Amino acid sequence: MAAVNKPKRPARRRLAPRKHRVRASLNVVDLTKAGTSLELEVFAERRKIGTLLIGRGSLTWRGGKRQKEKRLTWSEFALHMDSFVYDG
Repeated sequence: MAAVNKPKRPARRRLAPRKHRVRASLNVVDLTKAGTSLELEVFAERRKIGTLLIGRGSLTWRGGKRQKEKRLTWSEFALHMDSFVYDG
């Protein structure tokens, strides 16, 4: 029986240590009803930096030391992202 040559694996890269971590909580009553949301808690170097609440009509960022809240509709969010990406 002839020996089978296995293809060589590429060398493994060392991964940079992770700085960010996200914990998710999904609240789904019914996808068509209000109250359906996804809550993402964002951590950097084991410290909570904020919470992103994603819902049907808007998204809310609660962050900073005072936990100040900023709510955006999806249209407002799209405008902000477009200006961030395309206007520099």
